[in-house]
Amino acid sequence: MVQASKEWQWLRCNERNRLLIDLGDELQLCTPFKLYQLTGDSLSNPKFCIDDAEYYQNVYFYLQNFKVWTDAQCCQVALNATAAKFHLKPMLAKSWFFTEYTGNADRTEAIVALNSSQQTGEFFIVECDAESSLCISLNSEFKLDEHLTLEPFQAIRVLNNRIHPLMLADKITKTA
Repeated sequence: MVQASKEWQWLRCNERNRLLIDLGDELQLCTPFKLYQLTGDSLSNPKFCIDDAEYYQNVYFYLQNFKVWTDAQCCQVALNATAAKFHLKPMLAKSWFFTEYTGNADRTEAIVALNSSQQTGEFFIVECDAESSLCISLNSEFKLDEHLTLEPFQAIRVLNNRIHPLMLADKITKTA
């Protein structure tokens, strides 16, 4: 497991127009989040704080329980989810890209499915309120429509009635 460290730091990279996280030892992760999408809190290249570390660890361990992703993949998802949760400006829901969920199965996991007119994909719920959820894409690419595509880990807010429970019982073998 990649443990959070007090040495980790968020960086605003003007050259790439992205938020990075410096993990030390010349290792940096580039998020898909452009500088204009970031809150003012990220202007000063803040350290990875206690709240960041706690959320990162919780997401990392949650993902590991599924026994689907490698440690490196769990780390990458957890770091991008942490960046989205703490550094993205609030965004409006873009639910028109997704079909409404009309089933009756309860959504019990933070890994969910969203269905566009082009495909079905897996998403991680970063935060959820009564009306909508901020999700990051877990797909290598996700076609919203014939013209727009989400990059891996890119964030989108959707109304909760668009979120489908993930029905991949053969893929996800979560342990108690």
